[in-house]
Amino acid sequence: MTMPPRHHRSDLAAFANGLAARLPDTWTSTYTRHAVYHDQIATTSTVWDMGAVGYATSNFVLGHQAVLTRNDGARLLLFDRPRYRHQFMIGALEPDAHHDAFHQVDEPNGITIPADPARAAAQVTRRLLPRYEKALRQVRHNTAHPAPRRPEPVLITGAVSMAWHPDGAVGAVTGVREATAVLYGAGFQYHPYHRQFLLPASYGDREQIARVQAVSQQLARIGVGVTMRPARPAPAPTALPTRPPAPAVASATR
Repeated sequence: MTMPPRHHRSDLAAFANGLAARLPDTWTSTYTRHAVYHDQIATTSTVWDMGAVGYATSNFVLGHQAVLTRNDGARLLLFDRPRYRHQFMIGALEPDAHHDAFHQVDEPNGITIPADPARAAAQVTRRLLPRYEKALRQVRHNTAHPAPRRPEPVLITGAVSMAWHPDGAVGAVTGVREATAVLYGAGFQYHPYHRQFLLPASYGDREQIARVQAVSQQLARIGVGVTMRPARPAPAPTALPTRPPAPAVASATR
């Protein structure tokens, strides 16, 4: 874990207020200081970013931060860019939604902004907010209209169970740890939303059959059987429940 610089910028709170005042719609800012890394986790664990902002919040003690909140509940996290005294970083925070609602939704990765509120607001409005709005719309749509989930093959103890899905993909489930490496090696990929390994239909029937046979032969050598059964009918999707809020973590101030 990397510690922050000895002296933080003293103007983060003022900068956050200036930025919030210049963004479209109505935003408010809440400033917090942190004594230790643990104090920031309640917020940074919901950073909606797989890029530089996510890396910074996971690997640096921020020291302090500001959360910008829009009147509809949208939230942005603002903090000093580590090791760059004249820049800030800003990224979106996940909405309160069931984890399945994020299926196939691209993270609205955050950006680095200059220490000038007017220029920063223009960049956030042009570069970050459109991605954030698109991702929020997709999460809301997925919550109300969940994507059909492929039914899982019946799990058989000590074996690999496969099913040929109507869309042409081959699904597989197993409780045998050694079998997972064989599945990965044959081109299967694990999909958490569908709770199974999938061999895409894009391989074509002939290639899929060859790969399934190769998996069966490799697993037979270690005493693991493979069964292929028709896929069960998929249950009708229902609206997803809202994700319960994370437990509050008190933040130390100084």
